[in-house]
Amino acid sequence: MSTQEIKRVGILTGGGDCPGINAVLRAVTKTAMFDHGWECFGIEDGFLGLIEDRIRPLSFQDVSNILTRGGTILGTSNKANPSRFAVGHDADGHPIFKDVREKAMAHYRKHKLDALVVIGGDGTMTCAATMIPMGLRCVGVPKTIDNDLMHTHVTFGFQTAVEIATEALDRLHTTAASHNRVMVVELMGRNAGWLTLFAGLASGSDVILIPEIPYDINKVCDYCRDRMEHHKAFTIVAVSEGARPVGGEQFVHKTIADSPDPIRLGGIAHQLQDQIEKCSGIETRAVVLGHVQRGGTPCAADRVLATRFGHAATELLARAEFSRLVVVQSGQITSVPIAEVADRQRQVEPDNELVKIARSVGTCFGD
Repeated sequence: MSTQEIKRVGILTGGGDCPGINAVLRAVTKTAMFDHGWECFGIEDGFLGLIEDRIRPLSFQDVSNILTRGGTILGTSNKANPSRFAVGHDADGHPIFKDVREKAMAHYRKHKLDALVVIGGDGTMTCAATMIPMGLRCVGVPKTIDNDLMHTHVTFGFQTAVEIATEALDRLHTTAASHNRVMVVELMGRNAGWLTLFAGLASGSDVILIPEIPYDINKVCDYCRDRMEHHKAFTIVAVSEGARPVGGEQFVHKTIADSPDPIRLGGIAHQLQDQIEKCSGIETRAVVLGHVQRGGTPCAADRVLATRFGHAATELLARAEFSRLVVVQSGQITSVPIAEVADRQRQVEPDNELVKIARSVGTCFGD
């Protein structure tokens, strides 16, 4: 396909919101308009908008002055999976799922879209991958504060989340020191510990607990007591929501039956608070950062990365290189097949360089 054959491009954002999405939308739309003369269309609320036919033109004005805005001007959804879409409930209240990919593809064709730019994480890329054999032409942009997409060294939104989490951990040092307490801080990340590892190392957290390294609560308590006995009046524990004890399971906050990813992790900070206080005798408090990690304006690094990703995605379309995800490898922008990242997560290796460095400066991983 030549560049001239693409005339109309759709853009959607799936999964959770993330700092930098609007920067990608801006870069894709402006590059498409200025460099290639294409028309751009925004699909509202991710794949839900494609299923419900909520597709609207994007103008230059729509994407102006949004570089610094958090969230997404198009809206997003982490529950709309076209191949398994909840259409109602049975008599017992259980959700009824239906494959509505043909309906979504009909709307794709109705608006005469030549391709989509799909912005999202592994779940969103999985949705896209299932529709590629049906004729969907698309390219992907990696979005998640969890930094857990395969084959890319960094995703946009991650650096902003690290900054937010680090600042929170920094602030808790003073209150922990003032009261001689252990402060347990729960961070996001699902099954990957990148956010907790980076923020924990950056803030000088004393204990870092991540999903990839199961922890022994007795070793954590011993570490806290040892600090107190050696005139270290407080301890900061940075824990990923997906961390789990040796031989135990992750802590599930709730299950959302009609979601393609029904498990919502959470609650580990309060569990650790009770356990540490009981076994160590040290006053302990729990803090859950939650969605504050995903909100607000993106940092400068994420604005630049998101803009690079958006431009690269548009250039992939111009070269007719479909079904690929824009990634960063060794500092360079490149791409990989979407199928290679769909339904997979990149996790921290226990012998990762940052884990080794943290251990060298005395950080406890509970193992």
